[in-house]
Amino acid sequence: MGFFRNIMTVGVWTLFSRILGMGREVLFYALIGVGPVLDAFIVAFRLPNMFRRFFAEGALNAAFVPMFSKRIEKDQDPDDFASQSMAWLAVILIFLTAIAMIFMPILVWATAGGFSQDTRFDLAVQYGRIVFPYIFLISLAALLSGVLNAKGHFAIAAAAPVILNIFIILALGFAWLTAQSAITYLVWSVPAAGFVQLTLLWTTVRRNHVKVTLAWPQLSPEMGHLLKVAIPAALANGVVQINLLVGQIVASFFPGAVSWLYGADRLYQLPLGVVGIAVGIVLLPELSRRLQTNDDVGAQTAFCRAGEISFALTFPAAVALFIIPLPLVSALFEHGATGRSDAEAIALACAIYGLGLPAFIFQKLLQPLYFAREDTKRPFRYAVLAMTVNGALALSLMPYLGWISPAVATSVSAWLMVILLSNGARQFGHVARFDARTKRRLVRIVIASLGMGAALWACDLYLGPMMHTSLMRMVYGAGIVFAGMIFYGIFAQLTGGLALGDIRRSMKHF
Repeated sequence: MGFFRNIMTVGVWTLFSRILGMGREVLFYALIGVGPVLDAFIVAFRLPNMFRRFFAEGALNAAFVPMFSKRIEKDQDPDDFASQSMAWLAVILIFLTAIAMIFMPILVWATAGGFSQDTRFDLAVQYGRIVFPYIFLISLAALLSGVLNAKGHFAIAAAAPVILNIFIILALGFAWLTAQSAITYLVWSVPAAGFVQLTLLWTTVRRNHVKVTLAWPQLSPEMGHLLKVAIPAALANGVVQINLLVGQIVASFFPGAVSWLYGADRLYQLPLGVVGIAVGIVLLPELSRRLQTNDDVGAQTAFCRAGEISFALTFPAAVALFIIPLPLVSALFEHGATGRSDAEAIALACAIYGLGLPAFIFQKLLQPLYFAREDTKRPFRYAVLAMTVNGALALSLMPYLGWISPAVATSVSAWLMVILLSNGARQFGHVARFDARTKRRLVRIVIASLGMGAALWACDLYLGPMMHTSLMRMVYGAGIVFAGMIFYGIFAQLTGGLALGDIRRSMKHF
């Protein structure tokens, strides 16, 4: 129940962050609109976020959290380990930020080659130099979040990302109210939010009596081992970012395509972030602790229950994204400067990403099995193979499918990655296997989700053509989401995919 409560804590805060994130995307498309300015900002904003996933979600999550958790269990001076980790991370980030600021034109050219012949290139360079220092602030904040997660304090670490979305919404709202340049306030809100996030987490860590200090970096066997584990993890996560970059490079040659794919990416990232990331964050320290005490039964139970939660909450979302993407996209983005043709393009990408959503979730579930054992090399090798397939597909399909080829390649390579991770996890024995209860639940969840999808398709076939105004589309979008929840709940109860009694007992401990 404590495991479920932690997942719910992270999930609720992540849901709140993603809802605000969708609000900021709505403002992007309404106030700025699909075009060169938004394309340039998206490319610039992705640069620090790309490197953040190298350091924060790659090296720190996969290497630092398990090692720090073990030192807590063995009482091996975890505070000094955290301080030295932060010192080395700060040195690396300062060097990286300085290089990026100097060579920003090369970075933009490498990540959006199609911009080189028009005004989007200079805009992306300008915006990139403003937002890139965010990587320094947010990566240090991520290390502090890892400290809190390993200590069992998930709430503030999960709440911190909300700050970025709040700052962006306030900046865009102020620009709209004062009739000033939205993009100017937008780009400066990013580093400001990073500073506040770092300050909040630093204060929270100190209040929880963890003595992380600003130490001078020193070479030691511990730091050498951390580096040895962290580099493959960072590269493995970096391979995922290379997949996104390949898609961005392809899209940069088609006007508006960067913005279309970004909108679709943000929509499918909502269930992925709320469920997949929440489960991954909670599962990793849980597995690390149980494997450290040789509790294989407890580790398998945690893995199976995490699988049930993940699949029960994301498979119906994947079905909805594939069956009825246009009502969802229209409700969010078809306003102001963004028209129907843009909404239809975003919806097409959403449907394709929806096919890959379960694979992205299973990756978040399977990777902690490796990371908890400090095994980061094999996930890296699997990621390289998946990256190669992704790049080959995106480029080879480009002449035939155009701008949508990156979405197809992303979904195919995601399923390949799941197959590789699943096969590799067989050596972990029964810990990495779903028990009989989980297998039954997964089959029933699939049936319930397909029933929900059929019902939503029938509703949209009749009601969709009647939605003509922005207000009607927004109300209809909210209504069809609510209807989907009702349909899924009914079918899940009828099939036994979800047990109402289990949910009630779990919620009593939330």
